[in-house]
Amino acid sequence: MKLTFLGAAREVTGSCTQLEAAGHRLLVDCGMEQGRDVYENADLPYAPGTYEALLLTHAHIDHSGRIPYLYKTGYRGPIYATDATMDLCDIMLRDSAHIQEQEAEWKNRKAQRSGAEMTEPDYTVEDAEKVMKQFVPCPYGAWQTLFDDAGGKIEARFTDVGHLLGSASIAIRVTEPGAEPETIVFSGDIGNTHQPLIKDPAVPDHADYLVMESTYGDRSHGDRPDYIGELTEVLQTTLDRGGNVVIPSFAVGRTQELLYFIRQIKAEGRIHGHDGFPVYVDSPLASKSTTIFRENYIECYDAEAMALVQSGQNPLQFPGLYISETKEESIAINSDPTPKVIISASGMCDAGRIRHHLKYNLWRPECTILFVGFQSAGTLGAALLGGAKEVKLFGDEIQVKANIHRLSGLSGHADQDGLANWLHAFPQRPKFVFVNHGEDAVAAHWAERLRAEGYEADAPYNASVWFAAGGHVTCAETGNTHKIVKTPGVAGVRRSAAYDRLVSMGKRLMAVIQHNQGGANKDLAKFASQIASLCDKWDR
Repeated sequence: MKLTFLGAAREVTGSCTQLEAAGHRLLVDCGMEQGRDVYENADLPYAPGTYEALLLTHAHIDHSGRIPYLYKTGYRGPIYATDATMDLCDIMLRDSAHIQEQEAEWKNRKAQRSGAEMTEPDYTVEDAEKVMKQFVPCPYGAWQTLFDDAGGKIEARFTDVGHLLGSASIAIRVTEPGAEPETIVFSGDIGNTHQPLIKDPAVPDHADYLVMESTYGDRSHGDRPDYIGELTEVLQTTLDRGGNVVIPSFAVGRTQELLYFIRQIKAEGRIHGHDGFPVYVDSPLASKSTTIFRENYIECYDAEAMALVQSGQNPLQFPGLYISETKEESIAINSDPTPKVIISASGMCDAGRIRHHLKYNLWRPECTILFVGFQSAGTLGAALLGGAKEVKLFGDEIQVKANIHRLSGLSGHADQDGLANWLHAFPQRPKFVFVNHGEDAVAAHWAERLRAEGYEADAPYNASVWFAAGGHVTCAETGNTHKIVKTPGVAGVRRSAAYDRLVSMGKRLMAVIQHNQGGANKDLAKFASQIASLCDKWDR
C-alpha cells in the first residue's frame, strides 16, 4: 500500500491522507486548514474525479471542511462515515458554505467600489447539499466491503474513538492478490476520557500500521479538574460584578458539554443571588447540532447521560435556556443589561456571531471571556489568551479589559497519557506508527517517545510518500520540510480558490485524455483540436 500525507502532517488542521492499495485510490478525511500555516499542504496528486472513495473519521471542519470543494471539482464517489457524523456534516458543511458565501459577498461589495479583483467562495451551499447525497452511513464495529475485484479486496470498520458524537477510528483491511491481509488504522482524533455525554474511546483490535494523532502528545491535562466547581466560580464571580460571561465555543460538541454542566449547576442550586440567570446559545448551528445529539443518544451517550434520559430528564435542557436563531435575536442579546451567559461560535473567534459579542463585551472589566477549547496559533482566540491588550473587530480597535479565563483541562483530545493508553491497548504492537495531527515540535516529540518505547515510528511531512508491505515501511519522498509560517487572509484564500479549481480541472482533463487512449484517431484528433482552441483562447 502507498500512503501520501496531504494535510495535518506536523500541523493540527487540514487532515487529509491518500491511500492507494489493491488497485484503488481513496482518501481518509478531507479537512479545511484553520489558523496558522506552518508547512504547505500538498495538492491532491490526482484529479478529484479519479478518487474512488472517501472515509471520514468525524465531522469537525478540519477533517471534513473540504469535502464540498472536492465535489465541486469533480469527486462523485461514496463518502463513508457513521450515522451521527453524516447528520452533523449535513448541518456543518452547509454552515461552512454559508459563511464563505457571506464573506465573498462582503469582499465583492468592497471590490466593486475599489476596482479590486472579485473573489468566489471555495464552495456554495448548493455544493454542500449535493455532496451529502454521496454519504454512506456505517455502524460501529461492522466490517464493510469497499472493493472486491481482480485488484484485491478492501474493507473498512469504524470504532468509536470518543472525541465527538459519531467520531471514529477507521481500520482499513487490504488483501492484495497472493498476499496476506494487512490492516492500517487511522486513529482520527482520540477522545479524552470521562467527557460528559459521550463514551470513552474504544480501541480497534488489530493494526499492522497506524496513523495516529498527536495534538497533546507533549503534555498532560493533569488531574481531572472539577469542571462544575471551576465553572460555577466563574459564573458566580462575573454575575456578582454585573457582567456577562461570554463563551466562544465550538458549536458541535463543546457547546453541548457546557449545556450539560450548566444544567447540573442549576439543578443543584450552586449559583446564589442570581436565580434563573439566563443562558443564551447564539448559534443556529449549535441549536441544530444539539438536536442531533439528542437523536443519536442510544448509540453514543455514556452511562451517566443515558441514566438521565431513562429518568425522563433531558441532559441538555434547563430553565432559563434561550436559543437565538435569527440575526435580530442575536442583536437583542447585547441590548439587554441583565447579567447573562452567552455561548456562541466560533470556538477560536475567527468567524461567526462570537465576534459581535466580543465587540460588545471585551472592553467591559466586569465581564469574563471564558475559553473552553483549543486555540490554534494565528487565531483571535489565541491572541486573547496570549495577553493581547487591544484587538481589531469589524474595523474598530477594541480595548481588552474583560477578564480572560480558560476552563482548565476541558478538552475533546486525549493528552499524552490518554494517547499512550489508547496505543498500549492494542493486543499486538503495530509494526509502524505514523504520527500526524500535531504541531511540528509536538509530533516530533511523540514520534521520538514512541521510538524510545521500542516502536518503529516517524512524523511525516505534508506531501511525503510512504510504502508499506509485509510489515516493512519505506519513505519514498520526504515532502514539504520548509517552514512557510503564514496566516492567509480571507482575500488571499478566496482569490486562490478559483485558480485551485482550474488546476483540479486540468488534472481531470489529463485523466480524461488517458481514459481515451486507444480511441479512434478521428475522435482523438477532434478532441485535440478542441483543447488547442481552448488553449489559444486563454494563453494570453
